[in-house]
Amino acid sequence: MRLLLERIFQGILVLLAVSVLTFGLAVLLPADPARMVAGPSASVQTVNNIRHELGLDKPILEQFVIYLGKVLRGDLGRSYKQSVNVTELLLSRLPATLELMLAGILFELLLGVPAGILAALRPGSFLDRGLMMLSFAGVSVPQFVLGLSLLYVFAFKFPIFPLGGFGTLAHIILPALTLGISGAGWYARVVRSEMLEVLGQDYVRTATAKGVLRSKVITNHALKNALLPVIGMIGSDIGVFMGGVVVVESVFGWAGVGKLVWDAIRVVDIPVILGVVQLGAVMIVIGNLLADLAYPLADPRVRYG
Repeated sequence: MRLLLERIFQGILVLLAVSVLTFGLAVLLPADPARMVAGPSASVQTVNNIRHELGLDKPILEQFVIYLGKVLRGDLGRSYKQSVNVTELLLSRLPATLELMLAGILFELLLGVPAGILAALRPGSFLDRGLMMLSFAGVSVPQFVLGLSLLYVFAFKFPIFPLGGFGTLAHIILPALTLGISGAGWYARVVRSEMLEVLGQDYVRTATAKGVLRSKVITNHALKNALLPVIGMIGSDIGVFMGGVVVVESVFGWAGVGKLVWDAIRVVDIPVILGVVQLGAVMIVIGNLLADLAYPLADPRVRYG
């Protein structure tokens, strides 16, 4: 319980820091929100009236206090371009992003964990070197390059999947695979490293010398310990994917939060941009909190320690 309270308190501090940073960046932007709302042909008086309505004529500190108070109430303001509540806009797009996020994490696990296990079982072999080279390539290739390549091969050259869009299982495969390949390389390397470390321990060698089946040694000792860091990585991915899906959703036309913020950046819709940043920070805090809660369940040593 103490650990949980500490993590919640740390999460609150992180969210407060993010609020300060995002508000500061919004203030430093050269764009004039009042002029954006009014339009390029509006008169100076109209712009000044809108600036007063938005509270932009108040001192910076007072603006921040008002902004923070609204954020604490779940009010992220109104979109400058769409003239709708940002909170409602985010909530309408969030299910699509969560769906893509979960599918991407699933592909990470399905690709990365088996690759790490196979590489660790044959260290130094051609299989090991090949899998590690593939994992390095998956991590290194930019997501937009990988996404466009998958679209060209599997949607244009061989029309197995749709070129873009949202709504069916066929639509989610390629964007989720793009996210999964990018992250699977990290999972493969971590699982391989952890398994090799455990397989080199004295108690593992002793168990092998006593005639314990290698399959039991691998499943009961090496694999169990190797999967512990994966729990933390999944928790981190929940927040990281909130940023990563911006590119992927834009490439595939996926109607989620990433596509929303991409469109907002192009027109400098500041309330939407700030709202997405706040949402991403909340997701990171929640993901790390879930990982901290899952560690004791997976490893009793953490709980008793």
